[in-house]
This record gives sequence, C-alpha cells and structure tokens, in this order.
Amino acid sequence: MKIKNTSLKSLVIAIPALLFVACGEGSKEKKEQTAEQATTEKLTDEQLVDVVQKETFKYFWDFAEPNSGLARERYHPDGNYPQNDAHVVTTGGSGFGLMAILSGINQEYITREQGVERLTRIADFLDKADRFHGAWPHWMDGNTGKVQAFGKKDNGGDLVETAFLCEGIICVREFFKDGTDEEKELSQKFDKLWKGVEWNWFTNNQNKLFWHWSPEYNWEMNFALEGYNECLITYVLGASSPNHAIKPEVYHECWARNGGGIKSDNIKYDLPLILKHNGAEEFGGPLFWAHYSYVGLDPNKLTDKYANYWDVNYNQTKIDYLYCVENPKGYKGYGENYWGLTASYTRSEDGSVGYTAHMPSNDRGVISPTAAISSIVYTPKESIAAMRNFYENYKSTIWGPAGFYDAHSAEYDNWAAKRYLAIDQGPMVAMIENYRTGLLWDLFMNAPEVQEGLNKLGFHSGKYGF
Repeated sequence: MKIKNTSLKSLVIAIPALLFVACGEGSKEKKEQTAEQATTEKLTDEQLVDVVQKETFKYFWDFAEPNSGLARERYHPDGNYPQNDAHVVTTGGSGFGLMAILSGINQEYITREQGVERLTRIADFLDKADRFHGAWPHWMDGNTGKVQAFGKKDNGGDLVETAFLCEGIICVREFFKDGTDEEKELSQKFDKLWKGVEWNWFTNNQNKLFWHWSPEYNWEMNFALEGYNECLITYVLGASSPNHAIKPEVYHECWARNGGGIKSDNIKYDLPLILKHNGAEEFGGPLFWAHYSYVGLDPNKLTDKYANYWDVNYNQTKIDYLYCVENPKGYKGYGENYWGLTASYTRSEDGSVGYTAHMPSNDRGVISPTAAISSIVYTPKESIAAMRNFYENYKSTIWGPAGFYDAHSAEYDNWAAKRYLAIDQGPMVAMIENYRTGLLWDLFMNAPEVQEGLNKLGFHSGKYGF
C-alpha cells in the first residue's frame, strides 16, 4: 500500500487553525496569530486538498454516532432534526466511513491506536446488529443495532448498502492483517463480518441480484440490479464471496442485460457514454455513480467485455463538467470552477431543503460539492479549481464544522443546505485519499478474494496484473 508522504506534516503544522485542538501545541497567542495568517494567505493546491480532506474526515470522527461509532445518516450542526433521527446510522455511508478512518490514520489526523479503538467498537456493534441472511439493513438504530425502516417495505436486508459497507470492511481487514496481535484480531473480526453475507440468497433462485429482502415482505420490493448505475460493486463482491458466491451468469444476464444490452452508442460533447446509464442515457447519471463502487474498486486499466471502466467514469465526469460549463439554463455561477451534479440535498421551490438526484437531465441550479471533489481522481485540475472556488469565494455560506455543506446555489443568493450526509462526505475523504496515495484502491484490489471474483466475472486489470 502507499503511505502518505511524511513531508505533508510540515503543511499540516503550517495550518494549525484547521487542526483538531488535541493536535496543537504552543501558546494561545501564537495559535491565534497563525490562524489569522492561515486565513489570509492563499493555500497551495496540496494544502487545500489536505484541509478539505481533514475537515471532511471530522464527519466520521468527531460527529459519528457516539454509541456505535458508525456514520450517522445525516448531521445537522444546528441540532435540529425534524425526523428525530440523529441516532440513525447508515450502512453504506458507514462503509465509506471505515475508509475515511483508514485515511485519517494514513494522513496522521488520528493515531493508529485511536483508529483501532474506534474500529473495534464498530466491529463489535456490526456483529450484534440486525442482519438478514447476512445483509445489514439500510438504516440501523445506533443505540440498539435494530433495523430502522428506510421505507414501509424496506425493513430488511439491503444488499447494495451492504456492498458499500463490505467495500470498507475489506479495506480494514487488509490494512491491519499484518499488524500487532490486537490489529490482527481486529482484522479477523472484519473478515468474519463480510464473509457472513449470503449474496447468493439475494438471487431469489434466479440469475439476478435483488436489492432488498424483508422477513415481513419477502421479495415484494422486487428491485433487480439491472443495468448501469452505482451498484457494480455488489456484483463484484457477490462473485468474490468464499462461501456465498453468485454465478457469473447472474452478472452477465442481469447487470449486463443479457450479455451486452448494457452497452451504449451515445456520445455527448464528443465523449462516448459507453454504457447505458439507467434513466439517464443522454448525459449520464448523477456523479455518485462514478464514486460509490470505485472508492475501493480501482477503475484504472480495469476492463471486461463491456467497458474500460476508467473511460466510463472519466467520460461521465467530463460530460457533467462540460454541461455545467455550457450552462444551457443560464444559472448564476456555473462554469469551469463551479460544477458538479449529483444526488444531494437541494433547494425546493419554496426555498426549503429537499433532496433529489441532480444531473444534467435534472438540473435545478444546485451544485453538490461532493460531485466535483469526489471526482478528483478523474479530473484533478477541474476538481481542485472547483474546490478552491468553493473554499475561497463561497466559504461564508458553504463551509461548516465538517467541511463543505451538502449543497449550494449561487443562482439563489448563495443558498446552502447547511447539513451533511454520510454518503456525500465519505466519497470525498476516500477519493482524495486515492488521489493522494492510492491507499484504498491498493487495499481493496489486492485482496485475494476480490481478484478472484473479478476474474470470475471476466474482468482484467492492467494495473494489478490479472
């Protein structure tokens, strides 16, 4: 694995105003002087990226659900939770949170020992939490581990959220497997967790993977994972399972739409989409489709008979960027340093906070910082330009205690949703880490079962040699 360049310590020390209080040393007067200096001096790109990663990491460290240690579904800094759900933790967002904690250790935001303590608490909680044929629910009560229904019939196992969690679980296992006795024990706890998922159960005896199963409603949700969206990792992990693997036919017949129906001939801004994005075949879907599966699954030189996955993700990201630069609806602010459409909080017509999947075909004049920032591995120049613009020119409205707020609109008088969502904060920390060190990609892609599963489905990686 790649470990951070220790020279970054000097950059961190130069910006103590943005560090955790526990990390600082020296007199209060000196801290205040340096804080003032840090706010007036222009940060280098490397310093800026570090500040954004470090502050966003706080979502999963300072503001995690206190009992379980897992990621809250949402964090409202004002303490106002209209649904009384401050205790609700999210399975997929917690998978990204595991990766964030590994990133925090690697960047020395926390010590290795602090990470082990938190991760041990998380492993013990997950081991006792509700599971349904090995799959965790979308939401859980952080105090009890009991399922918290995501919807009326969505009160059982959620295979996609479980896949995002297992993406992080495998990274934790790999990170600590050769460590101290305590770390090896932790690694084994996480190994047991992911191996307990019964991926093949979720085929319902068909050549399909289904998103949900409930002991009360069985298969009534009836949502097959068919065609391109954020769910590729579910098939990869399903094929990788040592004890509960799916057959390759499940991938080719369902996900790939009978061995090739997933392919697209559509071109936008001279960039081929390559795969048909479900419900968004002209421009591609919301940008989280290029993030969630790929925080662990490295798309660099990753191919199967349907696509080169670097091209899929780069092209989708660049199309989103070029759409915002073109700005066909004439929204204020849009351009080369203000872009990024993905699912997030949004501004409702009455000015209140809502939620929607922003994308070029559903553009409401609202930018989600996670969209551009989590795309840093694909478009570093464009992503850092957006990051700098957000930080330097909109900081008073868009920057809070865990980094950038979830959504912003220059069109509507610098409106911001001053809230956070785990599934948006997590990919920023993880993808910045992959951009800086490649850590999470190296951990996940070098897991033996993952390579075996990818091979089984017909994938090849020119980067990792299989």
